[in-house]
Amino acid sequence: MASASPAPVVLVGRSAELALIDRHFDPAGAGGAALMLTGEAGVGKSALLDAAAPRAAGAGFRVLRVAGCPFQQGVGFSALNQLLQPLADAIPALPARQAETLQAVRGLSEEQPTELLAIANAVHALVAHVATGAAPLALIVDDAAWVDRSSATVLGTLAHSPRTGHLAVLGASRTGDASFLSNIGIPEHEVRPLDDASADELVAERFPAMAARVRRRLIAEARGNPLALLELPVPLNSLQHTARSTLPAVLPLTERLKGIFSTRVAALPAPTRKLLLLAVLDGSGDLHVLQRALGGPDPLAGLSPAERAGLVQVDAVTGLLGFRHPLTRSAVLDLSTSEERRWAHQALAAELPEGSEHRARHLADAAIGPDDRVAALLHDVAYGTLRRGDAVGAINTLLRASELSADGTAKARRLAEAACLGANITGDLRNVRALLDNADHADPSGTDSLAAATAAASQLLNGEGDVDTAHRLLVGAIDTHVRPGDTDEDILREALNTLLMVCFYGGRPELWSSFDTVVARRRPPSSGRLLPVILGAFGDPAHGAPAVLDRLDDLVAGLHQQTDPVRVFGIALASAYVDRLPGCRGALRRIAEDGRDGGAVALAIQAQFLLANDAWTGGQWDDLLTVTAEGLRWCETYDYRLTASTGHFLQGVVAAARGDGDSARGIADRLVSWGDPRGLGALRVYASHIRALSALGDSDFDTAYRLLRALGTPGEVPRFMPHALWLLPDFTEAAVRTDRYEEAAAHVAAVRKTDIPSISPRLAMVTDAAEAMAVGDFVDHDLFEAAIHAPGAERWPFDWARICLAYGERLRRARAGAAARTHLEAALATFDRLGAVPWSARAADELRASGIPVGPVVSDGRDPHALLTPQERRTARLAATGLTNKQIAAQLFLSPRTVAAHLRGVFRKLNVTSRGGLRDALTGPVP
Repeated sequence: MASASPAPVVLVGRSAELALIDRHFDPAGAGGAALMLTGEAGVGKSALLDAAAPRAAGAGFRVLRVAGCPFQQGVGFSALNQLLQPLADAIPALPARQAETLQAVRGLSEEQPTELLAIANAVHALVAHVATGAAPLALIVDDAAWVDRSSATVLGTLAHSPRTGHLAVLGASRTGDASFLSNIGIPEHEVRPLDDASADELVAERFPAMAARVRRRLIAEARGNPLALLELPVPLNSLQHTARSTLPAVLPLTERLKGIFSTRVAALPAPTRKLLLLAVLDGSGDLHVLQRALGGPDPLAGLSPAERAGLVQVDAVTGLLGFRHPLTRSAVLDLSTSEERRWAHQALAAELPEGSEHRARHLADAAIGPDDRVAALLHDVAYGTLRRGDAVGAINTLLRASELSADGTAKARRLAEAACLGANITGDLRNVRALLDNADHADPSGTDSLAAATAAASQLLNGEGDVDTAHRLLVGAIDTHVRPGDTDEDILREALNTLLMVCFYGGRPELWSSFDTVVARRRPPSSGRLLPVILGAFGDPAHGAPAVLDRLDDLVAGLHQQTDPVRVFGIALASAYVDRLPGCRGALRRIAEDGRDGGAVALAIQAQFLLANDAWTGGQWDDLLTVTAEGLRWCETYDYRLTASTGHFLQGVVAAARGDGDSARGIADRLVSWGDPRGLGALRVYASHIRALSALGDSDFDTAYRLLRALGTPGEVPRFMPHALWLLPDFTEAAVRTDRYEEAAAHVAAVRKTDIPSISPRLAMVTDAAEAMAVGDFVDHDLFEAAIHAPGAERWPFDWARICLAYGERLRRARAGAAARTHLEAALATFDRLGAVPWSARAADELRASGIPVGPVVSDGRDPHALLTPQERRTARLAATGLTNKQIAAQLFLSPRTVAAHLRGVFRKLNVTSRGGLRDALTGPVP
């Protein structure tokens, strides 16, 4: 039984080269064909030859391989013997003289090989004999420039002779290296480096866990060289692979890469290598900097050997020095000694101004032991790095500053600050405890505790949800903190931001009251000008937003220029409940992308959930589920359990709106069971919102009213409950549909009194609709029309469709059937687009009642029975037996009004109009 042909080798980004190889080994045109692949070392020529062998075999060729070797260049006929060995059985069939010649070449005869022409003729005869009447031959020659001279002469004539018959030769050689196929008219094809997309695909395939930002750096350094792409990741540790630690300025080389890139550097004169080392560590390419650092009468004289070797070039326009290949920089650094590198760093630092970041970093790299002066400089650099958006770089700089700190208190402080930034920004909750333990070991007295307290509070809050302990830690530390320098403003900012989230998730007025007290006692940092905006628009938007909206709008407008991720997040957070998130999308996506790259993951999680928040009000619910799924994966990976609650809530309201009652209830139950023992009031509000929305979709208005009434008193808009702005239409509908018109009107009046409608067009729209609903059976056309035609109403499709539904219901009951149908059809179409199945069913039911035939609302191919909630199923079964609503209510411990609501939902979902029809629908076959 013949063995199966090997599967063709697939090479990333080499489809054009593989197509060329397939054409080259087309048996119909292969006679006398030869082709040389050229290219730089590591570009993938050997990989293409490896891929060519099975492709040639698959095309019917007998494949022979020869490879040049630098250690056998002086051994005569060493390469030719690689060709003759697999053909040895055919040699005796040649004429005696030619056979003897080839056996002598093989060292199997006492005769010495004759002149090269006779050997070449014998090889030609052997190839013609083997190829005659059989498969054509494919000769693949790798590293042609290293083939020994005698073999090269013979193989060159073989490749260029038309007398060889069915022979196709494919060779490979480095660009610029002379080989046996050079200058004899054989076609050449230069193998180019991979393009960026193919390079990214190759690295992602081989190193799937590598962060995108690390891949981009490697791709830039490798410049499409496949060997470099696969070798550069090898010396990096796992933290560097995932961007949890900063990559070195110059990447280290493996031994394979050193063999390629170090040879020409090692051959340079010592003064030239010294100059190149300065250029590598400086990184600017400014010849004036190099000239000053070197000193002497002609410091740049050593540049010429490197230029002649093709390693560097000076741009004629900018006058800047550049390396022709980035990995030459690595080779220069690899060939230098530690003493030479320290000298270079010191020389460069001496030429840079006091206070510059580059000077501080050069001094740090030149240090060989603790140096408090340099550590202080590096400490300042860390926060400049943070404000530019590189949180990981800032933390690594703080850690380096701690290593250089001789003073235990300063060392502990910098370790604690690294822990604080890690917990709040980069997502390093798992490393917080270790860093704080190291800080405590460096300074057991813990005199500067704000950073440590903030880090510990973040871990308690985000990991355990322990708001009370986190609150005590932060309030005490902020009260006793003394700020000796500007960088302490960043830590105070983080402390206040953490305390803000403690108050939000705690959801208790007394926590917010203590926050106000702390802020009043402590002068906020200069960056804290954002804090009043966050407090007004996010902490208590119902009462505080109108006063800060102008400032917030200015901040949102400038987000495209903002690089500080903490500030971006603060502005977006302030926008969450006041409908300014659309203006924050671009900035939030930048933060999310940075998290995917291994940057500020903690902020990226929050950014994802804010984007999902925007997607909820904007009706982009499928996008919401995608975004929250990614954020929740990060939460699980980095142990952000409390933060995950926001993502779960957003998934829960979508499940409720789409009629997935089981998922909605499951999410709400988990939020309550985890949040209540920890005093997390925000999670209780989240759960109530999910449950109430699910109940409203199912027309269970009693349950919805009970859930929402527990969150506040009608006629009052609670302070420090930002979520109240999302619940206005839900409470109004629940109150009206349970005949509590006075409570609904009182609630709308309170909303008007606090000027909530002025916050955003959406809130004005839902307030007008709520007021129109709260006036009993009277149809307030003006308010409904104002709500439906509010500017930009299409941006909030779910809210708008609910208003259309409410207006259509009122119009139908007022016997304005034609007008009702217009609004009900608009509501149905929008609900259908959103996948809001229960709401589509309500709209369809109203349309049927107005005389428009509408089929049963079914989602995703499910039968109508599957749309019933467990309570509806129980109610329907009892109703099908003939029990009255009052009798059913007594058995299920419900009010007759709730039973009636359940039955309305059942009739609508099963498309029946009577109890007899209900009995048939429950006992008959499923459609």
